[in-house]
Amino acid sequence: MPDGDVFVHAGDLCRRGKELRELEEAADWIHGLPHPTKVVVAGNHDWVFLDEPVRARAVLADRGIRYLEDSGTEIDGLAFWGSPWQPEFNGWAFNLPRGPALAEKWALIPEHVDVLITHGPPQGIGDANAYPGRHGCEDLLERVRQVRPRLHLFGHIHQDGGLWRHGQTTFANVTTWECERGPTVVRLDASGAVGEIVPPARGQ
Repeated sequence: MPDGDVFVHAGDLCRRGKELRELEEAADWIHGLPHPTKVVVAGNHDWVFLDEPVRARAVLADRGIRYLEDSGTEIDGLAFWGSPWQPEFNGWAFNLPRGPALAEKWALIPEHVDVLITHGPPQGIGDANAYPGRHGCEDLLERVRQVRPRLHLFGHIHQDGGLWRHGQTTFANVTTWECERGPTVVRLDASGAVGEIVPPARGQ
């Protein structure tokens, strides 16, 4: 894991996510990383945050990890906001039907946010996989266009990792599914310049 100032995990800390012990193992690993600040959102594999929210959040808090669920935090003067939701996807956790239910969640994203972290992608950006069509959320894309964060990090769609720039926002699908891709290193400075380094995948 490359060093850095802030470690961000955009969801799917667990494989099945039903047992607290699985979350504890992931949290122990994150806690042991050298990054001074760690930020996490849940993903569709992380059922424990829905089934046992108080205990799950405590697992992260006890290890100094900031958990964001439709909430924000400030780090070195930058505003971060995180949300775990995505359009209905194979009956997993944090699914909502497309339309008003999801739009209501995205409306919570504040007008001023520098770094947006969602588990799911916006429609048409880093959201292609083996199934036909695009799998991101149109309402999320609309809200991002309104808010215009400098950086939007997400995962969920394992097959479409990468970085894209649209207008004032840099989008990054930071998935590392089964170490098929290395961690994404994003350099964000006070001027708004954003760059990326992606280490080689395992086995290269």
